[in-house]
Amino acid sequence: MSLPQGKTADVSALTISITELTQAELHHWDAYVQEHPEATFFHKAGWKSVLEKSFGHPCHYLIAKQEDKICGVLPLGRVKSALFGDALISTPFCVYGGVIADNDAIASELENSACRLADTLQVDYLELRNKKQRHADWPSKDMYVYFRKEINEDAEENLKAIPRKQRAVVRKGIKAELDVSNEKNLDNLYFAYASSVRNLGTPVFSKKYFANLLDEFGEDCNVTTISKENETISSVLSFYFKDEILPYYGGGTSAARGLKANDFMYWALLKQSGEAGIKYFDYGRSKEGAGSYSFKKNWGFVAEPLFYEYYLVKSKSIPEVNPNNPKYKVFIDIWRRLPLSIANFIGPYISRSLG
Repeated sequence: MSLPQGKTADVSALTISITELTQAELHHWDAYVQEHPEATFFHKAGWKSVLEKSFGHPCHYLIAKQEDKICGVLPLGRVKSALFGDALISTPFCVYGGVIADNDAIASELENSACRLADTLQVDYLELRNKKQRHADWPSKDMYVYFRKEINEDAEENLKAIPRKQRAVVRKGIKAELDVSNEKNLDNLYFAYASSVRNLGTPVFSKKYFANLLDEFGEDCNVTTISKENETISSVLSFYFKDEILPYYGGGTSAARGLKANDFMYWALLKQSGEAGIKYFDYGRSKEGAGSYSFKKNWGFVAEPLFYEYYLVKSKSIPEVNPNNPKYKVFIDIWRRLPLSIANFIGPYISRSLG
């Protein structure tokens, strides 16, 4: 597939060079991400290390420079498997990605470099996970939305902002006298998460992946665990970026539903975040019509569209690697019935390809 029409830019006067991130440039990359108004947590350079260590996926983190000063970045990871194909993605295992740059001309140069890299590698496709539409003429997938809301420092104001029915559910969780811990306990997190995703029919990520996230991002991530009489009920791993919190990987055991533990967990996290001066609560990505979509809307969050845009190389159409694809239905039904120990053993071999 040739480079898309209209995506070349006149940048000759800017003398821009585009190279790949080196170890010596990690700090400069993150400094640029920290200052850029459209950057997300998933643009941080640490993801390169996490993806390579956890899954063995090669990464190509592109840097645009003008007079040795960074003026744009584009993180890319390659996910290749016999089951799901070969893709260059910005950014794998992350809800957001795509280019950030000083201006559109530089952004276009970075994207053109990504297209050329996709052609050179002969992947099936390049996927850019944008929060804003950049290529109306590219094939795109509009099944995903994200939920993000401003929160208050006052806990009562945050509680009042939750719609009445969901607020009643949260109060039930409060009355259950559940315990909240912010200790970075990987075992508790993984137990609750693995139990939940198995019940959803989804292959679990490896425990190593979570350990690498905690190790790489340090104070920029935390674990919130809900328990009852010292028994783990729910747990979630959250990321912190600038003035927002992003609860990202979480789940609950079979006891969570009756105790409203998941609802209470997110309320406790929202409450703590507001009191700590965090301004935004990012509930992350959901598929329209999915259970998580309804759950987040019930909290009063408004869905915003995500623009997943594709540059096709060897593929003839947009890939459909998602649970809504009918060909995965039988697999999902079987997976839900697996013993947890077996699901946790097999799952990481499959999930590493679900970028």
